[in-house]
Amino acid sequence: MIFGGSGSPSRPGYRPVGSRHLTSRLHTWALGAVPARSVGCPDGQRQVLILGRCGATDSDLHRLRSTLPEDVTWKWPGTYTVIEESEEAVVIHTDPASARPIYLVGHDGGWVWCSSARALASLTRATVDVERLACSIFLPSVPALSAGRTFFSGVEQLPPGCRIVLPVDGGTPHTTAVWRPDPCETMPPAERLRTALLESVAYRVRSDPLISCDLSGGLDSTSIAALATVALPYSTRLNAVTIHPEGDTTGADLGYARQAAAAYSGRINHRLLAMSAKHLPYTAMSTVPATDEPAPSTITQARLTGQFRWLREEFGTRTHMTGDGGDSLLFQPPVHLADLVRHGRIRRAVSEGFGWAGLRRASPLPFLRDAVLVSRTPRTRALADLADAVGGRRHSGHGSVCWFPLLPYPPWAGVAAAALLSASAHRAASAPDQLPDLDASVRTLVDEVREVARTAAADVELAAASGIDLNNPFLDPSVVDSVLRTPIDLRPTLHSYKPLLSAAMAGLLPHVVVNRQTKGSFDADHYAGLRANMPELMGLAHGRLAEMGLIDATYLVQALGQAAAGVPMPLATLEQALGSEAWLSAHAREPEPAWTSSPAGPGHD
Repeated sequence: MIFGGSGSPSRPGYRPVGSRHLTSRLHTWALGAVPARSVGCPDGQRQVLILGRCGATDSDLHRLRSTLPEDVTWKWPGTYTVIEESEEAVVIHTDPASARPIYLVGHDGGWVWCSSARALASLTRATVDVERLACSIFLPSVPALSAGRTFFSGVEQLPPGCRIVLPVDGGTPHTTAVWRPDPCETMPPAERLRTALLESVAYRVRSDPLISCDLSGGLDSTSIAALATVALPYSTRLNAVTIHPEGDTTGADLGYARQAAAAYSGRINHRLLAMSAKHLPYTAMSTVPATDEPAPSTITQARLTGQFRWLREEFGTRTHMTGDGGDSLLFQPPVHLADLVRHGRIRRAVSEGFGWAGLRRASPLPFLRDAVLVSRTPRTRALADLADAVGGRRHSGHGSVCWFPLLPYPPWAGVAAAALLSASAHRAASAPDQLPDLDASVRTLVDEVREVARTAAADVELAAASGIDLNNPFLDPSVVDSVLRTPIDLRPTLHSYKPLLSAAMAGLLPHVVVNRQTKGSFDADHYAGLRANMPELMGLAHGRLAEMGLIDATYLVQALGQAAAGVPMPLATLEQALGSEAWLSAHAREPEPAWTSSPAGPGHD
């Protein structure tokens, strides 16, 4: 299910074989069951299309006939793109969360845009971008390094939250940033979040009353399930599923999930799904389908596909909602301490510094010292400093007060990796910031949410291969906007556990669930999965990444053996490498989309 566009009165319009044009101008096309709504303007010179899931009503769309509001891509629930077509230009309005990423290439003297980077790569015969791969493996915690770049050379992502004008004569695109998360004080933050999240969930429920939800027992997915139950007609039950290890129904997560389901007795059809050894992490990684980029769920794809298969068999599920994205959106990054210092909230900075240090069982003085330093350091300077630091044998920056927390640089990194990372950092430092002068914590959250939302689109592709339309309401642009506009004096404390969501869900969930301060861990499953799937992982270790010089296969195999033996070590970078190798294999294995330049009338192939 992809969409895109190209062409002009003097040039053929490129589109994938099997796609259909959506307008008479032959600019925009869709392949598969893409939700599409169009609005013709009174003068007949302009046509507006909304592509993707959008909760706008017919009367809302009617008002678009005259002019588009600036907030058109985050005004309504859903994840969608807005297109304006005219004889002079195609205008693309991208969503600010990057939940519906849009990509662009220059081809045959014109522009071709698409919701699939891999599809565009097949049009231009683009190769995999090795530098982009290096950033995703070794510095996924610094999305700024790869802003605007895809995993294919020459295929760029259009900037989120922007209005991009593509002249039909192939002239230079013009980009204007229209979204900026400045503080909003018109409504209490918890009320803003509750309203936006309820609208996003209710929109999905209206679209498919047979929708199912995760009910993990954690605050994020349980909130989505509760809101879905409220939105459903009273006579309809919500199908909610809780995953648990086979033979163990005593875990804390399951206990919280049961309490939440009991609070809506008769309204939730709560089902348990046991996961066995065949669903362990790292199982059958080499079978993942080709996606635009390595999917976050590649490591756990056996569990994911097993759950989707079960949902279809048990409930006939077509649409499924999760709480993914909540962690990225609702936790304050440590650099929030620097914002407090910069705004003169010294007493609060000291209080939160002590609270954060208590959680980490450390002295508060280094956190407070770093907060003062970072409060005086511009983002561009931090990126320039990063260019000189990448590739060093450093400790993890997780939990420290800095612009860009770093993962430990692994001993199995290849000879080419450090230079590629440094080049990316230099490039990022020289690029203008589209959102200058935001608080550091807000700017950091913008980067993180956009990274999570864009990569979640790859998980949506995995789910689609199993016949499931996967939805993550926390990543809706309207929800992201509601949270990121919170004024500094109303932002959650650094050491608190999602107080904004707890306040938003007050009265809708049991007190014990709303005030839960922890979540379950699956670390033991990951170590067990390593041991169970070692032969396949050894094969991945000797794959394309080693040929590119990004990893040293000998040292990576040693690290895998140590992890399988139970030696404690951070698995994040290791899993990024394995997931990237599985993605490269899938991209090489599966056929690429074929393109045509032959014209077609509206609604015809």
